Parts: sequence; C-alpha cells; structure tokens
Amino acid sequence: MRLLISGGRLIDPGQGVDDELDLLIVDGRVEKVGKALKPGRGGETLDAEGLVVTPGLIDIHVHLREPGQEYKEDIASGTRAAAAGGFTAVACMPNTSPPCDNRSVTEHIVKEAARHGFARVYPIGAISKGQKGEELAEVGDMVGAGVVAISDDGFPVMSPELMRRALLYARHFDVPVIQHAEDLGLGTDGVMHEGEWSTRLGLPGLPGAAEDLMVARDLRLLEETGGRYHVAHLSTAHSLELVRDAKARGLGATCEVTPHHLLLTDREVHDSGFSTHTKMKPPLRSEDDRQALLAGIADGTIDAIASDHAPHHADEKDVQFSLAPFGIVGLETTLGLCLDRLVRPGLIELPRLVELLSTGPARALGIAGGRLAPGDVADVTLFSTKRQMTVSPARFESKGRNTPFAGWKLRGRPVATLIAGRRVELG
Repeated sequence: MRLLISGGRLIDPGQGVDDELDLLIVDGRVEKVGKALKPGRGGETLDAEGLVVTPGLIDIHVHLREPGQEYKEDIASGTRAAAAGGFTAVACMPNTSPPCDNRSVTEHIVKEAARHGFARVYPIGAISKGQKGEELAEVGDMVGAGVVAISDDGFPVMSPELMRRALLYARHFDVPVIQHAEDLGLGTDGVMHEGEWSTRLGLPGLPGAAEDLMVARDLRLLEETGGRYHVAHLSTAHSLELVRDAKARGLGATCEVTPHHLLLTDREVHDSGFSTHTKMKPPLRSEDDRQALLAGIADGTIDAIASDHAPHHADEKDVQFSLAPFGIVGLETTLGLCLDRLVRPGLIELPRLVELLSTGPARALGIAGGRLAPGDVADVTLFSTKRQMTVSPARFESKGRNTPFAGWKLRGRPVATLIAGRRVELG
C-alpha cells in the first residue's frame, strides 16, 4: 500500500518540522518526507492542500467505561469518538467495573480495541487492588498484558506509603504513576471550586489546596524514589508552580491540563444556571488559576492537553447540581476548542498545540507515536484551521452528550485520521 499525502502544512514538533511538505506512506509506515514527492506505481494521493498534517493526536486521559458501564460508553463508541475528534490513540483510565487492576481486564480492553480499530487504545492499570488504596495491584502482570501506566484515577492515592511503593515498583517497569491529585481530608462534600462563586451560590467547595497538598507530597516522594510521576488534570496555579520547580530540579515529573480548565472558570456554574455540565473534578477553578494554566502551556511547563473524556448517561446528569456525577465528554471537542480559543487568538503557536496533543502525550507515557520520521508507523491527523464547526452533542459519536460547550461555534476542525496509513472510516 502506497499513499502520498500532498500539499499540506506538515508539523512535526519532535523533529522541528513545520513546512509545506509531502508525506509518503508505504505499507503503513512513513517512507519519506519531502517536497514534490510521487506516490509511485499503484499509489494513491490524498490532497491536503489547505490542511495541517501532523503526527496522530493522542489523548492520554479518557474514560471508555468498558467493562461494566457500557450504557455510558464502550470501547467501540469511545474510539469512534476519538477518530471523529482527530485522535488516533487514547489512553483509558482503570475506573471501570470491575476496575482494570489485573491481567484479564487489561486483555479484554486490548482485544476489544483491536476488534474495532477506530483508534489505538492504551490501557492504564490501577495502582491498588479494586482502587481501594490499600494494596498494590499486580503491576508486572498488567504491564505484561499491555498497560502503559498505573493510576487510581477517579480516586487519589491517599496513603503516602502506597504511593511510595507504587513509584518504586513502576520504576522497575519504566511506566509512569498518574495521580488524581486530591487530598480527601479537605472539602469532602464539595461540588465546585471553593471561592467567591461557591460562597455566592451557597454550594460546598472543593479547595485548590486539596490538589496542591497532594502534588507537594508526591513530588517529595518522587525526589526520594526517582521514576516517573504524572499529574492528571492539573488545575491550580500553585500545583503548576510545584511541577515547574520539580522539572527545574531534574525530577521525572509531567502534567496535563484539560480544555475546560483552560477556557472556563467557576463563574460558569452561575452563568449556566447551575448546569450539571459545569460539574467536573477537579472543578472549574478561578480566573487566576486559568491564567496560570494558559501561561503554563505557553512556557512549556505543561506536557499535554487531555480531554478527561468522562461520559455519563443523560438521566444521571439531569438531576440537581449537588447530586450529579462529576465529568464531561471531550474527545470530539478538544481539537476544535484548542484551535479556536488558543491558537486563533495567539495564546500559543500551532506547533506548540501539536506538541501538546501529540508529541508531548507520547513522551509523557513513553509510547510510540508523536512523530513522522522515516520508519515510524504512519498514524496521521489532518485538520483545518479555517473550516468551521458548531458543537452539536446530538451528532457526537460518543454515547455521552454531557458538555458545557454545546452550541459553541469554532473555527478549526479535524478532517481525517489515519492509522498505519489507512484512513479511519466512520460510515
């Protein structure tokens, strides 16, 4: 199979490439990158004029809900949503039912992902058995079955001894430990960020200090153990500063942020009329926190933008704010939001966005992808910075419709995703 992607703006941050270049793919791998290339005998050409061609986008924080909660999402619908959103790969969190805390659940996820083929799926295994925070899970078994990281996401690892053991054990297998950073001793009944707006609205708050304390503790443990530590959905200015300092000291710390924490604040709970689509964990933070995160993506401190795609059934969200589950969907909105609200106003340059959505995630997890050098597997995303889209939940490939961005008109949208050189067709 020979495919020439011609006439596009090829951006590959890992190699410092940003130019109008052709990309020749042979048998699923990059054969050559250059100008005025030919497809060769029997080859096909994909005209990418006016489009941006990048290494396949990777979302390192999604909830596919399978096994056990397929009414919310399953691997087929979740990977369809990924492909529709421009993502060729996703990493799925272990808070399924039962949790991904053993080899058999890991193997199920791997097999189901291979059967559907809309996007690559990298399972993340649980840190503790049953995600109960008591006993370390069988990390080696899960790594052997295909997990690329360990995390109790959905729950923080409250025990410093368990986190210390996890860091040491994960280092042996060279996988990162991903922490849902939240000290449950603060704001246990909180439903939104603790601050001016929680006070005005009379809702119990989740203080930013709960995140800050956990990140500070874990970085101190990382300093002792070494290895790799990743902060999921980082949301506060102080946590960001802690990670920035850890990196400056040479620690193996990385972090991700979400589009909703970059674009919205806690005031949105008021402005939306208590919409449960503004309820997530960590909660939407203050404007000062938001501005700090924007500075962090601009200066290189933040490694990745991740959707934290968390689908829920409509009935679960159609309740009063305090009773609704935390979380929103994001696979089909992340790229458009970032192009329209980060790149178009000049907050970051386009190559930096590609780094945050592709090269950076691959590096943080230590997985293949994130570049298009000769010999690399040809996972490719094509998108437009000019074509418009309107966020229409009813048209999502995901089973989830829970988004605060419904109706937003965005300039910039995905056009095609290719896995190993083959275009993903959603029908």
